[in-house]
Amino acid sequence: MATERISILLTMLMCLVGIRAFAYDVAIDNADGVTIFYNYINNGTELEVTTGIYSGCVNIPEEVSYMNRTRKVTSIGNYAFSECSNLTSVTISNSVKLIHDFAFFKCNNLTSVSIGNSVRYIGGFSFAFCNSLTSINIPDSVTEIGWNAFAACYNLLSVNISNNVTTIGGYAFKDCYSLTSLSIPNRVTSIGEHAFANCSSLISVAIPNSVTIIGSCSFENCTSLTSVVIPNSITYFASYLFHNCSSLTSITIPNSVTSIGNGVFQGCSSLTTVTIPNSVTLIGNSVFDDIDLLSVVSCIEQPFGISGIASDDRVFSKNTFYNATLYVPNGTIGKYKTCEGWKDFLYIEEELPSNISGLENTNKKEPIRFGLDGRMIIAPRKGINIIKHFNGKVQKVLVR
Repeated sequence: MATERISILLTMLMCLVGIRAFAYDVAIDNADGVTIFYNYINNGTELEVTTGIYSGCVNIPEEVSYMNRTRKVTSIGNYAFSECSNLTSVTISNSVKLIHDFAFFKCNNLTSVSIGNSVRYIGGFSFAFCNSLTSINIPDSVTEIGWNAFAACYNLLSVNISNNVTTIGGYAFKDCYSLTSLSIPNRVTSIGEHAFANCSSLISVAIPNSVTIIGSCSFENCTSLTSVVIPNSITYFASYLFHNCSSLTSITIPNSVTSIGNGVFQGCSSLTTVTIPNSVTLIGNSVFDDIDLLSVVSCIEQPFGISGIASDDRVFSKNTFYNATLYVPNGTIGKYKTCEGWKDFLYIEEELPSNISGLENTNKKEPIRFGLDGRMIIAPRKGINIIKHFNGKVQKVLVR
């Protein structure tokens, strides 16, 4: 009993003074003289970097020799470098295939990371709260970015995502306040919920045709976001997808979309015109609330009920209901005037305007531009620019 009490007291004392307790199978100095701690994995045939006290620059070797045996280093374990506040740079060898959860969590002074060309998976929270990282290059070997992988990397300016990534996990880049540019590769099929939420410096996003699922709140509170390209592969706008994107001036709801979830564009106060395609069969609550729209173009030929002006969850703001013009297809004005929610518009006109395409700011003069690689560009770039005008016209222009 006395021994147990002493053990408990020692454990409590370690917690109080912040001593980092860890277990390992072998501890071996690398070529730079830095001690790295390992555990045996895969029945002792390989090694995994495990929890230790690390500082400065750490180079993880491809293989390690110990007791006349050489083994490959193939994994970085859970919490391996977690909260190593004196760690400044890491080079991960090409033998490493997995970076597990919380591997570099809260390494506040980590400024440089080189990820080897064999890494397939970047685990959840693996680089979360690494506040000194300004850029990250994710190699082509990576196919999945886990939940919260780079969340709250406040100073992360740019991310180069591997061309082979198929999944961007939920919250993966949430709260990366400084992130200004983002290129999503053509193999990504799903973007998790809150993946880029609160990226308040992000200006534009082009989502490729490979993406079929975008989770709820994925771009919520991206307050500098001015334009988004959404492909025809998307059939559902998840709830609060662009909630409070207050600088968003242009977005097109593709004809593939059949349902729009709750609050998708709520608080997108720079939008003045909305076009809803005929493919839409469901519009959730508060979708366009907190926006003073000047016009609403509904291409829906068989209108269905929506939350009206008397509801706390009204689809449109009161100002929109009372001041905007609702344009509807020829021969449908009678249906709209008797349909729940739509009938609350004070001004309804038949015949769709031919010059309105998508959701766009009528004061916006600059069309959407792309480079030859298909990626959106913010301003004219030397060489061939592909310009998509709001009337649907596409042209190639040589910029000298």
